[in-house]
Amino acid sequence: MNFLVDASLPRMAADMLREMGHHAVDVRDISMGRATDAVIAAHARSNQWVLITRDFDFADVRNDPPPDYAGLVVLHLPEDATAKQVVSLLESLVRREDWMARLSGRLAIVESYRVRFRSA
Repeated sequence: MNFLVDASLPRMAADMLREMGHHAVDVRDISMGRATDAVIAAHARSNQWVLITRDFDFADVRNDPPPDYAGLVVLHLPEDATAKQVVSLLESLVRREDWMARLSGRLAIVESYRVRFRSA
């Protein structure tokens, strides 16, 4: 699977995804670290990459309709979550093949105790 990792996640998130055999690009590695949400979203959509972010603005399906994406993942954790906690939560999502199979064209809001999927 192809992932675009937003700057709101620790750099080691993309590393972990690559170690799991996925193609993952951190926006900071393609000179998009300071890009607007709209630019990042357009890049994810045009390349058919799953966008992973902690930016809850992407959870608004009126502005970012999930069917426009290969997948949209919003990690919802406390602001003081450590990089290790963020990556661990992401890894738990990616390891679940049944969840990954449901991701295309959907928004997944991932919390430490549940995952919610929305299509529109």
